[in-house]
Amino acid sequence: MLSEHPHGLAFSDALMREVKARFLHVDHDHHGRERLYFDNAGGSFRLKAALERFAQVDAIPDNAERIHATAVELQDIQARGCADLRTILNATGGSVYASLTASGAMFDMVRAIAENVPGTNMVTTVLEHPSAFDAMSLYAQRLGRELRVARSNPVTGGVDVEEIVRLVDKDTCLLNVIYASNISGAKLDMEEIVRRARAIKPDLYIVVDAVQHAPHGLIDLQKTPVDGINLAPYKFFGCRGSGLTWVSDRAALLPHHKLAAKKPDYWDLGSSAPWQFAVLTEIVDYVCWLGANFSDATDRRALFVAGITHIELHERALLALLLDGNPNVTGMREMRGVEVFLDHEDLTRRDLILGIGFEHIDCTQAVVAYGKRGVTVYERVATSLYSKRMLESFGLAGTVRVSPLHCNSVADIEKFLRITQEIATDRG
Repeated sequence: MLSEHPHGLAFSDALMREVKARFLHVDHDHHGRERLYFDNAGGSFRLKAALERFAQVDAIPDNAERIHATAVELQDIQARGCADLRTILNATGGSVYASLTASGAMFDMVRAIAENVPGTNMVTTVLEHPSAFDAMSLYAQRLGRELRVARSNPVTGGVDVEEIVRLVDKDTCLLNVIYASNISGAKLDMEEIVRRARAIKPDLYIVVDAVQHAPHGLIDLQKTPVDGINLAPYKFFGCRGSGLTWVSDRAALLPHHKLAAKKPDYWDLGSSAPWQFAVLTEIVDYVCWLGANFSDATDRRALFVAGITHIELHERALLALLLDGNPNVTGMREMRGVEVFLDHEDLTRRDLILGIGFEHIDCTQAVVAYGKRGVTVYERVATSLYSKRMLESFGLAGTVRVSPLHCNSVADIEKFLRITQEIATDRG
């Protein structure tokens, strides 16, 4: 279905109203001031149900590692959350573990593989989040391994499959790749990367950072069988203070930090926080509800697939509108005084993230100008530890990152484009 709509398919007005009603602060900030929040790549809108469930479950004082009824209830919440992470990923087996952040989990996975799998080199890409790139750098240096870094493609904003697999050989112990860039929104061809890398080394360990991509598109580990993958609920309509990770059966058994008495494949440290799993279930419930608007399926994964597919289609329609406009408003590709960076034509290869620049002001000044007009966006600059390496690979000093979410409407995008036009023409 995704290929049938290369420029997306927006929600109906009625569904759009229902979607917005399920989120907090979409049209107004927490003080009630009207605004457009287009910085979801830094932390997404929150589902009302997720926040309510967080408060409800976290208020329970009981320890889940007991035998009484409330403890069993908490165990059931955790078990369902683990099952729902597998629903999101289409994963079977393996181990699920919760951590304070997805970044911490990435360091854990890289350490376990790098310290215990033989090889002379480790492969990653220049577009990785620091949690992945720095973990790879740290353990490559500590273990005397060569770190091979795949270059970005300044046309697509991503990393080409060939650029990655040319670095993989029979002595590669770990390949670590990001699912989609949090600078350009470009999606990497994960299915082809995994297939071709494993053709070179069939038992290659592969770890994926899905934090940015998970809220925007389908992940299917049956098609991309990797050894570790993480996501962050706060970028997926949930709460901060949580990272959720899946590791394969073989990766789970590698030596890692754990209490000695726990099972060999157990990765959690300390008492669990059941709210983390309860919130994930609310996220999956929501995506399945959305899917039920488009599918008669009853299977939870099938409903999730329908929901996330239509999230992607709606966001693609918003991206097309941002770029090309409509009869009501000029798109940024045609807007004088505005440059769209890394503007690849194939929208099927992009998540809803856009980098732009202005002719007469720098990106930081532009962010301030947006803020004065009730719009929240974010500057990614080459002086930032979170974006320096990526931006320099593209030859950019900075960009204004625009990242709406599927709970934004066509009208929201039109309003943003009018404000962008005003900033572009304002010489005062």
